[in-house]
This record gives sequence, structure tokens and C-alpha cells, in this order.
Amino acid sequence: MRARQHLKPDPKQLALNGRVAVVTGGTGAIGTEICRQLLEAGAAVAAVGHPSETDRIPNWRRGLGHLGRGIHVELADLADYDATAIAVAGIEAALGPIDVLVNGAGITRDARLVKMDPQQWRKVIATNLDSVFNATRTVFPGMCARGFGRVVNIASVNGQKGQFGQANYSAAKAGIHGFTMAVAQEGAAHGVTVNTVSPGYIETPMTASIKPQALERVLGQIPVRRLGRPQEVARVVVFLCDEASGYITGANLAVNGGLFMSA
Repeated sequence: MRARQHLKPDPKQLALNGRVAVVTGGTGAIGTEICRQLLEAGAAVAAVGHPSETDRIPNWRRGLGHLGRGIHVELADLADYDATAIAVAGIEAALGPIDVLVNGAGITRDARLVKMDPQQWRKVIATNLDSVFNATRTVFPGMCARGFGRVVNIASVNGQKGQFGQANYSAAKAGIHGFTMAVAQEGAAHGVTVNTVSPGYIETPMTASIKPQALERVLGQIPVRRLGRPQEVARVVVFLCDEASGYITGANLAVNGGLFMSA
């Protein structure tokens, strides 16, 4: 049987050849895979991480192999509008005007509402929701002026169904899709699409820390009976960023193995 031939992709056939893409939260498990697949689709990619990650960036690059050398990295507190604007300016100085924005920055500070303090609430809302406004507001006018843009906001299944002990996280992630639907209407006439991707339980360091009995209960609720993979989320993101996906806007694409289904 003839061995399968592995051909190097033709740059002219790459879906995002020549586009500049930014991934916030790009140094996390899902964000890293999104960066990888955007690079493989031909985009020039910048990852935005948090300043606290400075020491781990060299290892993060090495983990990506040869692709890691081609990613521009900015570190910024995306909960701060001015810091976000500075990071965006640095990316555009290095790579050019931004065509694609993936808002993936996020944290958790779980607690039952009766034990959740205001700082836990504000920190999650600022990092998970304010950051989406800050980054999108910074790049959106330029996208509209140039007549092309793709914004993909990473929400969560828990923003759709809620989750015990995650009032802050669920509220932020639900708010992300409300933001998506409003801004999608503003960008539609200018060639700018805005969509949401809502992952379910994905194989990440966060889910790896779930106790075995608790994980078994989670898997029992998922019709496909397994965790999702970062690659599966990234595939949907890159599809939405494609130039051929211009008729999809204001949508929320679930990647949750059937955990939550809606009409």
C-alpha cells in the first residue's frame, strides 16, 4: 500500500493568508491551540497573555516547536482599557492592522453566592467580560474602516446553562454572547462578523485538577461521554475566522459534546 504523501500547504490556498490575528488568552491551553491553527491557516499571529506569565513564555514557545518562533507575544492586563490599547498598538507596530480578534482571556474564582465576596465577582467580570469590550473596542473601528474583520468571543456552556458556584463566571460568559449579538449588528454592513464559541468541558489543566469521582459525574452528563479537546474548539474558531464565513454573524456555536442543546 502506498504511503500517504504529506505535502506542504500552498500559501495561496491558506484561508487566512496575509491576515493578522490576535488571540487574547493565547498562552492558555485552548488559546495556544487556536494560535497554532491560525498560524497553520496562514495568519500572522499575536498572543496576548497576562504580565504574571513572563517567566513561562520561553517554555510556552518551545512547546509549540518551530511555530512558536513565529508568534508575536504581548503581555497585558486586559481588564485595563489603556493597557489593552498599548498592547494592540505594539502588535500593529510589529505585524500590521489587525484583521482577526479572538477574545479568549478568562479566569475562575468559584464560590457559592452566599460566600462570594465582591472582589471575586469584580475580578471575574473584569477579566472575562471587560476584556472583551476593551480588546474589541480597540480594533473594531479599524476593521470597519477597512471593510473586513472577524471577532470570535470565547464564552462557555456555563454561560448558557448556569453552574452551581459560578455566578460570576456564568454571568460574564452569558454577557459575552449578549455583547456578540449587539456588536454583530454594528459590524455587519462593514464586512465585520462577530460570533461566540461556547466550549463545554475541555481537556485542560483546569479539568485535569477535577477529582476522579467528580469527573466521572461530569462525563456521565455529556452525551459523547468524553471531554473535548482544545483542537476541536480551535477548529470552530478558525472556521469562523475564514473569509468564506462572512454570512455567519451573531451566532453562538456550541462545542460541548451535547451537554447543553438549544433550539
